[in-house]
Amino acid sequence: MTKKLIDIDEEALAAAAELYGTDTMKDTVNTALAEATAVLRRRRALSRLRQRALEGQFDDMYDKNTYRPNPAGADGRAAAS
Repeated sequence: MTKKLIDIDEEALAAAAELYGTDTMKDTVNTALAEATAVLRRRRALSRLRQRALEGQFDDMYDKNTYRPNPAGADGRAAAS
């Protein structure tokens, strides 16, 4: 891990440490960075999923037979062996 010299808002650091339950500045900063990255990745993924839905890519999911065909046949009875 690389050491960096940066200015950090003490109140924000204290608030983050309390929220994350971390004891050291290093743990607080690393946890906050990891959490921020995860949140932004999830937000982007959700945005892409929403766009796909708006484009109608999931419309065939309305018809259960489209994605889960009935192996027994159209009338619901088991096929003869």
